[in-house]
Amino acid sequence: MKLHKKLPHIDAKGHYQFVTFRTNDSLDSFIQKLINDTTIKQPIKQYKIDNILDNSVKGAYLNKKVLIYLYNFLKELENEVYRLKCFVIMPNHVHILFEQLKPIDETIRVIKSKSAIAINRLLGKSGKFWAADYYDKVIRDEEHFRKVYEYIKNNSLKVGLCLEDRFYSVYED
Repeated sequence: MKLHKKLPHIDAKGHYQFVTFRTNDSLDSFIQKLINDTTIKQPIKQYKIDNILDNSVKGAYLNKKVLIYLYNFLKELENEVYRLKCFVIMPNHVHILFEQLKPIDETIRVIKSKSAIAINRLLGKSGKFWAADYYDKVIRDEEHFRKVYEYIKNNSLKVGLCLEDRFYSVYED
């Protein structure tokens, strides 16, 4: 039996997806070791990574003018790339919940490639902006949807960031 180092991304058009992606500079050797650790179940691994990133200043570019740009950019993709439910922009990563309209790899490619060019321009940087991989989870049912929604909504609050600046929702709780 062949073991896979990384789980494949699940393409589920018409279903809700919870996706997390992060800045390339936020990945240090400890996070990289966690990503590559096959002994930890994926949801637990992602939770640990998110907790580290929530408190890290590495790759924390998603503030001020970059935050405003990315906030508006994610909303602009509504109905073209996905049906947006909510997102939160943390200083070095993004959580987004949407109904998938296109293949997941195409959706993430559009988000990351277009935004990376603009963000690098805003920051006067060049090169790779987003980390290559991303975490995705197909939403199983209404309870799972609510849990993910609350997780996204509360992510900025738990580290003392202003919710109004970083959180967007079209879903009524």
